[in-house]
Amino acid sequence: MTDRERIVLITGATSGLGRELSHVLSTEPGRLILHGRDPDKLKTLRNELSHSQAEIDTVTADLAEQAEVHQLADDVTGLTEYLSVLVNNAGIGKGRSDARELSPDGYELRLAVNHLAPFALTLRLLPLLEAGAPSRVVNVASAAQQPIDFDDLHLAREYSGSRAYAQSKLAMIATGFHLAERLPPRLVTVNSLHPATLMPTAMVREGYGYSVDDLDTGVAAVKRLIDSPELEGVSGRYFSRTEQSRAIAAAYSPEVQLRLWDISQELTDTRL
Repeated sequence: MTDRERIVLITGATSGLGRELSHVLSTEPGRLILHGRDPDKLKTLRNELSHSQAEIDTVTADLAEQAEVHQLADDVTGLTEYLSVLVNNAGIGKGRSDARELSPDGYELRLAVNHLAPFALTLRLLPLLEAGAPSRVVNVASAAQQPIDFDDLHLAREYSGSRAYAQSKLAMIATGFHLAERLPPRLVTVNSLHPATLMPTAMVREGYGYSVDDLDTGVAAVKRLIDSPELEGVSGRYFSRTEQSRAIAAAYSPEVQLRLWDISQELTDTRL
């Protein structure tokens, strides 16, 4: 990181891990751009951070809809000339039931929110990240990963919430690896992580009804990818909590990465 003011964009900042991370980063100098879907929750969060050291901006978008993802990119571009860090944190879990859901664009909902939204947002914000170099992209993924069925990308057959969630996180990780190969790490790094296991969040309560790790564990893991000097220039890696780890084998397949990349570009109408 340079001595220039740090500007961090966090998606999904109004609850769970994103909210706790926002509170922690607000105690440090810099600027936070906090995203949420609900304007009232964003207003509440902003009030909670009214005495923070960081300057706070908020942006609203429903990441299930590609038009709103692109508008979010435009809104962020209107707020700042550069970004130091993009934390792709927003997501939805496996859900309480196995009822298949589609996004407004007709995409499987978990693929749309957990993968296609951060994919498009990251590519749209690359000019800001390059302007803020050296900058970092942090993809909040999961240890729950499952290979993609390219013949049934939107899971019209044999749907389950767990499968949809795991495939969406695999897509996030695999395309993150591919993006990392295409960007000079001295300018922008791209890493993914499993921050913690079943933290006490609304997503986890809905899907499981119990928790394992606390939020502090997840915050520490994400914060390390945000600002650890040890990770300067380190890109295209997967971490479990604070340790470098391995995603499932499919995430490292060049064929899988490129196929996902091409499909994601087409579905989001976004190009690098």
